[in-house]
Amino acid sequence: MNAHVVVGADGSPPAMEAVRLAADDAVRRGCGLRIVHVTEAWVAGVPLATAPGLGDTLAEQSREVLAAAAAVARSQAPGLPVETVALVGLIKSELQRQARDAQELVIGTRGLGGFMGLMLGSVSMGLAGHAECPVVVAGHVRDRVYRRVVVGHDAAPDSEAALEYAFEEAVRRDARLHAIYAWQVSAFLPTFQTYTPEAESAFDWGQQAAEEQLAPWREKYPQVEVRETAVCAHPVEALAEASTTADLVVVGSRGRGALGSAVLGSVVHGVLHHTHCPVAVVRPHPPAGDA
Repeated sequence: MNAHVVVGADGSPPAMEAVRLAADDAVRRGCGLRIVHVTEAWVAGVPLATAPGLGDTLAEQSREVLAAAAAVARSQAPGLPVETVALVGLIKSELQRQARDAQELVIGTRGLGGFMGLMLGSVSMGLAGHAECPVVVAGHVRDRVYRRVVVGHDAAPDSEAALEYAFEEAVRRDARLHAIYAWQVSAFLPTFQTYTPEAESAFDWGQQAAEEQLAPWREKYPQVEVRETAVCAHPVEALAEASTTADLVVVGSRGRGALGSAVLGSVVHGVLHHTHCPVAVVRPHPPAGDA
């Protein structure tokens, strides 16, 4: 399969929601879907695994998980090319490897990872920002469609990849885009105890920088209706509130606030825990010459 979306499957309800979301995303991208199930290497390697027939049981379980996930994907998107892959190894490592040539990796927020109680949530947290393609964490998938994509940005270069992904998703979904710049004194200037005139000036500077960052993307995607918001609030709070009427929230995996003092990684963790819709985590583009 050439161009494709990868989704992790483990048989749990959250993983099946991830499969449905991944199928829809593959259709929007005009590509195929690769469903991956990983049996943890430690399970296959324990002495019990040498018992007669247990290896066959694990393999059969993997086939059943993949068959059920493929049926869900084909029901969600009839005609979609679907490929299934069964692997043995570390869930995070194997999915990260599968993501190397993928357009997108989709994973559920909770569920049993691979086998015997490994929480998939820890895998999604580990993959977000570390896979080579955008990672969509399919939490809180809803039937209602709002035709609205939310993106958080902070005027730093590391936000550019998230903005590009968000605009492209808005086009694919025929959706509006809500770009949020959120700034909070306690997060960015811990030495300031109140909103002093200096802090207000810093916010104004950041807002202007955020508007300037959006300008070329507005020009590149004139068909996208864009709403810009700049608020004095913690980014997680602002994005979580906006997510209640959104189909997708997009954030960068790393980056720094307008004054270079708050790592966006902490924002990603907060967003993954508190938003009310799927979240796409997008790595910054590599510097020129590093690609």
